[in-house]
Amino acid sequence: MARETLIARTFVELADTLVEGYDPLEFLHHLAERCVEVLGMAEAGLVLVDARGQLQALASSSERMHLIELLEVQHEDGPCLDCWRSGGAVAEDHLVGATGRWPHFAPAAVEAGFASAYAVPMRLRDERLGALNLFANETSGLADTDLVLAQAIADVATIGILHERFIARREEVTEQLQVAFHTRVVLEQAKGVVAEAAKVDMDQAFSLLRGYARHHNLLLSEVARRVIDREVAADALVIQPRSRSGRRR
Repeated sequence: MARETLIARTFVELADTLVEGYDPLEFLHHLAERCVEVLGMAEAGLVLVDARGQLQALASSSERMHLIELLEVQHEDGPCLDCWRSGGAVAEDHLVGATGRWPHFAPAAVEAGFASAYAVPMRLRDERLGALNLFANETSGLADTDLVLAQAIADVATIGILHERFIARREEVTEQLQVAFHTRVVLEQAKGVVAEAAKVDMDQAFSLLRGYARHHNLLLSEVARRVIDREVAADALVIQPRSRSGRRR
C-alpha cells in the first residue's frame, strides 16, 4: 500500500472514535500499530493519565514496548514523562548518549535494542490526555517532517476521544478512560492465561485474543473478561485465524 494511501486510511480510521460504542482499548492499540506502519518506527505506545492524575502505560505495539513504557512510568523517567510535563514534543536521536538525561530509561531502552526515542503530546488546547511514544532501532529514526505527522495523528486521536458530546460532561471522558485502565489489567491477566494454556508468548497471546474478538465481533475487553471467567477456553482462541502477525499486541 502506498504511504499516502496508508496515511489517509489512518485518519479515516481515527474518525471511528466519533461513533457510539467504540472500544477505547482496541482503538489505542490500533493507533499504536498504525503509527509503526505510517511512520516507519520499530515500536509505538500510548501513556495516558488516569483519574488520579497518574500516567499509565495503556497500549503498545509489542510486549517489548510495553515493558519499557512501564519502566518509564514507574521511574518517572523518559520521553513520555518529559512530554507530559512540558506539553511539547520530545526527541532524542541518540539514546546511547542520553543516560544523563534519563538515567533509568536510556540504558534499559538501549539494552532492549532501541537507538532513538520520541514523544508527542495527546492534547487539545489545555486538555492533556497523555503522550504518544515512538521508538526506533536506529539513531535519528524519525525525520522532523514525520514528527509533525506524528503530532497530527496524536491530535486527531485526542479530538476523537474528547469528542464534543463529552466536552460538556467531562466526567464521562474520565469514566470512559478509567474503564480502559481497568480493562488493561484484565487484558494482562487474560494474556497470561492464554500464554500458559496455548504455550505461546505474550505477543502471540494478545494476537489470539484480538483475533477471536474480531472473528466474533466482540469487544476486546469482553473477550478478556470471558477468558478470565473461564467462559472462553484458550483452545477456542487457538483455532481462530490470527489477525495480522503474532508480534503485535
